[in-house]
Amino acid sequence: MAITTGKVRASYVYLFQPRVPENGGDPKYSVTLLIPKTDTATLNAIFAEIEKAKQEGAQKVFNGNVPPLCKTPLYDGDGCRPNGEPFGEECRGHMVMTASAKMQPSIVGLDMQNIINPSELYSGCHIRANINFFAYNTNGNKGVGCGLNAVQKIEDGEPLTARVSAEEAFGGANAYPQAGAAGYQAPVPAYQPPVYGALPWQPAPYQAPARPQIDPITGRPLLSGGVMGFQ
Repeated sequence: MAITTGKVRASYVYLFQPRVPENGGDPKYSVTLLIPKTDTATLNAIFAEIEKAKQEGAQKVFNGNVPPLCKTPLYDGDGCRPNGEPFGEECRGHMVMTASAKMQPSIVGLDMQNIINPSELYSGCHIRANINFFAYNTNGNKGVGCGLNAVQKIEDGEPLTARVSAEEAFGGANAYPQAGAAGYQAPVPAYQPPVYGALPWQPAPYQAPARPQIDPITGRPLLSGGVMGFQ
């Protein structure tokens, strides 16, 4: 039997793109539900459905008896994860449970209209979820799993992951210069004529030999120090 939770907080949201489980297997759509311990109506309904799934599993998948160490999907957020590590601070005062499905669940808002923008469903927002429970016996692992049928977003909440707005990322001092605005321009160095011979590999500039003066009377070259017309 499927039940609908009260308002819970969403974490590890994979509702628009399936995720491969850490222990392998088929990709699944999933969301972790942080259920306030004060929501006794939702928790009592979950406990009852888990017990019902155990009893049905005893006849269908557990070979007649509920295993003494039957895994369940519900954990105390004030305790530790299955791997022994403590839950995050956001789990304090909550029961924690992950619901998943191979097919994408229905996702709607308060207006019952489908939500198609993935950014509207994020870790930290508040939702309700329609879920069901089932027994499994896979490779010696026996327990009760939680299936995900549909999700309804109730309201926004403080994101559980660091998010930076577009204004923070690209506004103010981070704004890109507009078209036509004076941006950075590298200074243009002043032109300096080359100085030949300043370096060993630079040849000295070519200088043509001086042309001798011609004596207009004799037509001969005028010797240095001579008097015009006389030698």
